Amino acid sequence: MKALVALILLVQLPIHKAVPAATPAPLGCDDPESEAAAEVAVNYINDHSRHGYKFALNRIKNIRVLPQKLNNDVIFLELDLLETTCHILSPTPLANCTVRSFTEHAVEGDCDVKLQKLDGKFSVLASKCHSHADSSEDVHQFCPNCPLLTSLNNTEVLTTVTDALSDHNSKTADVYLRLLEIGRARIQHLPAHTVSVEFAVAATNCSAEEAKDNAKACQLLPDDQSNFGFCTATKVTQPSQDLRVDCQLYGHQPGVTYSQGQDTSAGLVPSVVQGFTNHNLRFSHNNPVASESSSSEFPTSVLSGKSVAKRAVAEVAQHDKVPRPVGFVPPLPPCPGKIRHFKI
Repeated sequence: MKALVALILLVQLPIHKAVPAATPAPLGCDDPESEAAAEVAVNYINDHSRHGYKFALNRIKNIRVLPQKLNNDVIFLELDLLETTCHILSPTPLANCTVRSFTEHAVEGDCDVKLQKLDGKFSVLASKCHSHADSSEDVHQFCPNCPLLTSLNNTEVLTTVTDALSDHNSKTADVYLRLLEIGRARIQHLPAHTVSVEFAVAATNCSAEEAKDNAKACQLLPDDQSNFGFCTATKVTQPSQDLRVDCQLYGHQPGVTYSQGQDTSAGLVPSVVQGFTNHNLRFSHNNPVASESSSSEFPTSVLSGKSVAKRAVAEVAQHDKVPRPVGFVPPLPPCPGKIRHFKI
């Protein structure tokens, strides 16, 4: 009898089923981990860019995490960047570079970046970028009299750069400078006809005095002695003549080089010859030392908005086991993220 009672009591005991481990909630675009990954990505892009200016993060548009193994994730980021006032050759840290204001005719960069997070450390596997200037209509809508970016091979622009560099070399007692590339140019017609330019330069093996006799013989310094710099100039042609030039040399920076790609006696890289108004961040790079061995391609299904939304709903639903009313839609992770500067 006692055995029967014990058996009845055992049958009535509640059975505890094993609860599966919760799936981590998907990352939002403004989560600290997302921002840490974006910082690594932006630094990588600037470190591998060869022309134009450094770019700063404006917004994280999308993020997708694909777990691989324990403590090993592949992360896809879609980033909006903005051009800063720091040339790519400048030693100024990105954190100290000023993003160009909207009224300066801003330039936006769009980047897709693939990273690996291995044992808590981020590394970039591949990246694709391009950039474009804001539309003239947008600029003039808020600033009707602001000058717009003009073609870098515009005749007035080339003349202003030539005159500015000649003026600097004729007045300095230091080294003779040669033009590397024209970075930006704007022309304002009213109230005075003004051409404003920015251009990168490099020191040669001649002094300015020596160059007066035979400037063509002056060569850029070798990589282990290179000294790059940056100039800004403003030339007023009407109603009166005026030229103002300011040049600064950065000093030698070990490991920093400049890829000319063609004869830059005129300071023109291929994109300039085609008449562009800005150096396109046409950047595509695969990291040859990355430890992750899978393809570095960017699957469109990973970064497309619809796919991200569907996957996020599924992940949140898996994470949240609490019964919900019929028709309940789990909240999506907040993407795109916050705008840090302004929207183009």
